[in-house]
Amino acid sequence: MPPKPKITKEMIINAAFLIVQRDGINKVTARTISEQLNCSTQPVLYYFSTVEDIKKAVYEKADTYHTDYIMNLENDYGNALLTIGMNYIKFALEERNLFCFIFQSNEFSGTNLSDLLNAEELSPLLMVLQQQLELSLDLVKEIFSTLFIFVHGYASLFANNQMFYDEEQLINALTKVFNGAVSTAKGETHE
Repeated sequence: MPPKPKITKEMIINAAFLIVQRDGINKVTARTISEQLNCSTQPVLYYFSTVEDIKKAVYEKADTYHTDYIMNLENDYGNALLTIGMNYIKFALEERNLFCFIFQSNEFSGTNLSDLLNAEELSPLLMVLQQQLELSLDLVKEIFSTLFIFVHGYASLFANNQMFYDEEQLINALTKVFNGAVSTAKGETHE
């Protein structure tokens, strides 16, 4: 029976993830991963033929990490959508390198906002909002996209700049945008 490999594919992905988290995606190379794992580059190149393949695997891990982070509803800001929006902004503050890797690395090339709104991962949230607001799914998607664009703008500002974080101001702003979008959507149903 051959000896069990000391370095696994999962260990390589985890090491690359830590490098992205700490230093950014541009620092991910076979050499930096091998240094993180205290091994030669041979195991890294055995499991992945290119650094781009490693980055794709790390992107999937980072995306899952982000989803788990924003879907944590422990801090309640009044409704699930506002809580997720605040978590999204906090993620950009606390995980700047991961935020930039996930949302500012051209991974969404060839997609549009409609593709994001129809993502399977978003469906449960949209269904809950639809029940809470008693609106059609199309109107709920409009509300979500309005808030998403606003939240993403704030998050991008925080991820790329050393700005002061004022939670109360953000909650107030997000609440106004959310209430305005809901009011507009409900007004459209009565016309």
